[in-house]
Amino acid sequence: MSSNHSAVISSIARPPRLLETLLSNLDGMVYRGRLDDDWTMEFVSEGCSALTGYEPQALLFNRRISYARIIHADDLARVNDVIRSSVAAGHRFELEYRILRADGQVRWVWGRGVGIAGADGKLQWVEAYVQDVTSRKESDQALLEAERRYRSIFENAIEGVFQSTADGRYIAVNPALARIYGYASPQELIIGLRDIEHQLYVDPERRAEFMRTMAEVGSVSNFESRVYRRDGQIIWISENARTVRDDAGTLLFYEGTVEAITERKLYEAEIRHQANHDALTGLPNRSMLHKHLRRALQNREQGRSGAMMAVAFVDLDQFKFINDSLGHLVGDDLLKTIARRLVSCVRDTDMVARQGGDEFVLVLQNQADESRISEVLQRILVTVAQPWANGDREFHITCSIGVSRCPTDGDDVETLLKNADAAMYRAKELGRNNFQFFAGWMDVQASKRLDLLVSLRRAVEREEFSLYYQPKISMADGRLIGAEALIRWNTPSQGMIAPDRFIPLAEETGLIAPIGEWVLRTACSQNKAWQKAGLPPMCVAVNLSPRQLDRNLPELVSQVLSESGLSPSWLELEITENVVMKDAGKTVATLNALKRLGVQISVDDFGTGYSSLSYLRRFPVDALKIDKSFVRDIARDNDSAAIVKAVISLGHILNLRVIAEGVEDQEQYNYLLHNGCDHVQGYLLGKPVSVEEFTRRLALEAGASGDARNQVQALRDPV
Repeated sequence: MSSNHSAVISSIARPPRLLETLLSNLDGMVYRGRLDDDWTMEFVSEGCSALTGYEPQALLFNRRISYARIIHADDLARVNDVIRSSVAAGHRFELEYRILRADGQVRWVWGRGVGIAGADGKLQWVEAYVQDVTSRKESDQALLEAERRYRSIFENAIEGVFQSTADGRYIAVNPALARIYGYASPQELIIGLRDIEHQLYVDPERRAEFMRTMAEVGSVSNFESRVYRRDGQIIWISENARTVRDDAGTLLFYEGTVEAITERKLYEAEIRHQANHDALTGLPNRSMLHKHLRRALQNREQGRSGAMMAVAFVDLDQFKFINDSLGHLVGDDLLKTIARRLVSCVRDTDMVARQGGDEFVLVLQNQADESRISEVLQRILVTVAQPWANGDREFHITCSIGVSRCPTDGDDVETLLKNADAAMYRAKELGRNNFQFFAGWMDVQASKRLDLLVSLRRAVEREEFSLYYQPKISMADGRLIGAEALIRWNTPSQGMIAPDRFIPLAEETGLIAPIGEWVLRTACSQNKAWQKAGLPPMCVAVNLSPRQLDRNLPELVSQVLSESGLSPSWLELEITENVVMKDAGKTVATLNALKRLGVQISVDDFGTGYSSLSYLRRFPVDALKIDKSFVRDIARDNDSAAIVKAVISLGHILNLRVIAEGVEDQEQYNYLLHNGCDHVQGYLLGKPVSVEEFTRRLALEAGASGDARNQVQALRDPV
């Protein structure tokens, strides 16, 4: 070392004796170093020897070695970055890194310190304390490795537990998993099952889906699949798993649990059967009937069945008398007997469904001509009229049948059922115990329907429509946070016509497109008008018709928003669950285009359809609306209550808001509040009201000033 350095070292004031004693007793090293490339030390405590293997004098002014050379080469850049960035920001630094001792050992150290400025205010030094933490790091690493490999492996677990590699091999399993998959031992499973994708999954694509989800999310929950047991038996399993990575982020393996759920799946299948079948007779119910008819009509459209199809409405003639006189138990026995008799009269390819009450519907496919249909119907009349004994009494039951033919009397579900029903009433008028084919003149409502259609076409241009608004309330704080726009039709001749009378007709004739556009424009303009009047912004929901959900809808919505000046975030579009699932691929594309505009999207009437969860995850929706039929029965129907609770839970799992509609009493409200529903609407919170009434409520709730209140009270529909 040069004489100049020696002089400098000699000139550095040593710490007082007491402080020097304290520093020497510390289990670590205290230093003061310059902020240069070598971390040149100007002071090093006696703890340096034990920590680094170098005497303090060896580090002072880099006499023998600089501290930068002691820091592990792989950590030096990080140490530099952390310390320099921390002190530059005026913060204390704290970090762990490795050093290379004089004896060649690599040790982990922990350091904490601060930056020191010179007289000129510029940072010149670092003062820090460094301590050896190698033992703790080694213990932590050993514990981490042990947890990664053995934490979820429990020899006596009821569920199967596994660790598997990304290339489809099991590296660890427990006895329960071996039993689930039909192997005698875990070792036998690991040796025998070397290709999970092809040996285990019935559908190999499930493994690909598992891998994709793991890569994107890092875990799977309730991942249900069909798999092969060793003996070839197919069972259902549910997997919950996660990725395990090392400190560098490299995938080590997957670990998780497997539950055998075959019994549960069979139970769910039974539940689905119950959802589609009548509980009393076991026949397909109305929902199943409609689906069956739609499939049959689709087959005709696609040319797979060109023969005649008939829909027959069967109504028992004396059922009400028997049911009222002898009681419901006797009536139920009679219905079950009639159901069996009807089934005995048709082929396996035909359908007998219970429409409700004492009404049955038959779907007779691939009929050569009307004479063949008549033969079946005559057989039904004779079979149903056979004596029926109940105790010591014998009854003679007859039925009236109405028939519509496809394509002669209709080519859609609703028309065929409606016309068959009309023909059935004609059969009753003719004395019962006969069948009648539908004829156009039977539909006594046809002329009224035509008049309604003519009036409906003129309604838009005559400004006969208006929008009513029903408030949506936040369950968190009771605030009014939005509204649903609902159309009303006030005709000069008939007065107010309920939406359920003219909306289906508008759907059928295509008039729903201009009507729907009018609703959209009016709701957006009105919402903007409220905002201009100084009222707090809120989201207004508009229902979309199935006919509106096409590729032109995003362009229309964008145009309306631009013309009205309404921000997209204040518009919510409601689409029914059945519409969403009708053409999922097309729907996803349209919804994505709408979502890019910035509008809110909700699924209406949720719970009444059959949504696939895999599709629901793909749809860019913001909220689920629980159908009012479930809300209505919360208090008296455990199934409805369970469905509502499940929908709320599902919505929150998918990060969606959940809205309950049709809330009419406090008991319903309390149940929804207790189960975490987000928003509600219904007569309990406010019925649909005119613009004027809703404006007054907005002003009242917003606490508007006198001037603003006068403004909003004067508002009318802007369109």
